Amino acid sequence: MNHFIGIDIGTTSTKAIVVTSIGEMKGIASREYPLLSPQPRFAEQDPNLIFSAVLESVREAIQRANLSSRDIAAIGCGSAMHSLIVMGADHFPLSQSITWADNRSVAQAAALKQSPHGIQIYRKTGTPLHPMSPLTKLLWMREYDPDRFNKAVKFISIKEYVLYQLFEQYVVDYSIAAATGLLNLKALNWDQEVLNLAQVRVDQLSQLVPTTHILQGMKPEYAAAMGLDPNVPVVVGSSDGVLANLGVGAIASDQLAITVGTSSAVRKVVSQPITDEQGRTFCYPLTEKYWVIGGASNNGGIVLRWFRDTFGQLEIEPEQDAYAHLIQLAESIPVGAEGLLFLPFLSGERAPYWNADARGVFFGMSLQHQRSHFVRAVLEGILFAAYSITTVLSDLTDASQTILASGGMTRSRIWRQTMADLFGIEVLAPEVYEASGFGGAVLAMYAVGEIAQLEAVQSMIRIHDRHLPNLERSQQYHKLFDRYQRLYYLLEPEFSTLD
Repeated sequence: MNHFIGIDIGTTSTKAIVVTSIGEMKGIASREYPLLSPQPRFAEQDPNLIFSAVLESVREAIQRANLSSRDIAAIGCGSAMHSLIVMGADHFPLSQSITWADNRSVAQAAALKQSPHGIQIYRKTGTPLHPMSPLTKLLWMREYDPDRFNKAVKFISIKEYVLYQLFEQYVVDYSIAAATGLLNLKALNWDQEVLNLAQVRVDQLSQLVPTTHILQGMKPEYAAAMGLDPNVPVVVGSSDGVLANLGVGAIASDQLAITVGTSSAVRKVVSQPITDEQGRTFCYPLTEKYWVIGGASNNGGIVLRWFRDTFGQLEIEPEQDAYAHLIQLAESIPVGAEGLLFLPFLSGERAPYWNADARGVFFGMSLQHQRSHFVRAVLEGILFAAYSITTVLSDLTDASQTILASGGMTRSRIWRQTMADLFGIEVLAPEVYEASGFGGAVLAMYAVGEIAQLEAVQSMIRIHDRHLPNLERSQQYHKLFDRYQRLYYLLEPEFSTLD
């Protein structure tokens, strides 16, 4: 039986997953790496550490699956969006990988958003005007780091960097390219007007290719490092968010895919590009038939990790799972945490507010509130952030009937049930939580002809749990969400006054 590998180059780690042609997972491995913040608002990573993580995770996944190089039929690649690396004349990086979480270009994003042509740029490119966007990062670099900007031979993403190391070719799939804010969605080509604004030339960008484009002829030393045949087909693939929809089988018009990992995202597949008149959602291509719209929140599991690291260690034995313990505490508290509400914007916020200045707020504290109430409020606040994206999607698309949940945080039964109660629709939990990697493997199957159409993924998805909403709790949550929204808009003017 043929085996396929999906690579997911994420924000905190790279994962590699080995699956069969019928969707059985045979091996998985990951490697972590740090997020660097050398200055306030900076969020960078070392591209060479990430490349090493790709090599190591692929090799270990193959070993865990007890396979050899001849068993691997193809590889599909996915990565986080919005990264930017400056490449010099010798094809070595002149910068770190500037990630989506980087907020150095907040002033440039705000100016562009308020300009007369800002909304037109968004409508053409499908990328909201926010510091996450490589477009605004380029504007910042041109102004504050002109020496590096002027030395650039190429401006690329982290996946382009990895593929260049393996094949010495600069290629970028339409999905990652769309996330730069430089691609015209209708023409599927670099938008000359936006390039002129950024003062970037077409030859400084990679060759645009479909997500199913195949590369072969890998450098032998890197193929050997991963335990692969140098001629194995490597499918360029897509962005992690787009692949996550494919990886959970959420390609029908009435399905939502929600991923809660370090950050969180809500996405839906549509048959043509759709943008929002207010610029609140993104739109990126998967194939010529499928487009993915939605929004991402900065504040997913990273918020619970902050709470764990700051407040969750003192009463936990070393051998205990801190996350499991905290979530167990939350389960003992009723809906609404007895009046305690949390705005989870510890890292600013993307969709639907697109406000890099937003900050976290605990509201309604009283003497009755204990640590368990705060955990409950954190859990609910993260899900309120995801639900706020859904309210925008409901204005743009047909009603959703089911949610397919993925990401590390959705392994929790309590988390999934709370999601069902808040969103008011059924939540399905696939067996494979690493949806982006699984989606990469499925896209590789499609690209090499192992499956005739992407809809075949739906027969591969095995659902291990279902959660129906409790309608009484849903009504409570919707009232609480109204308060959450009101509180955000009341505080919005104050956020910009904070240092």
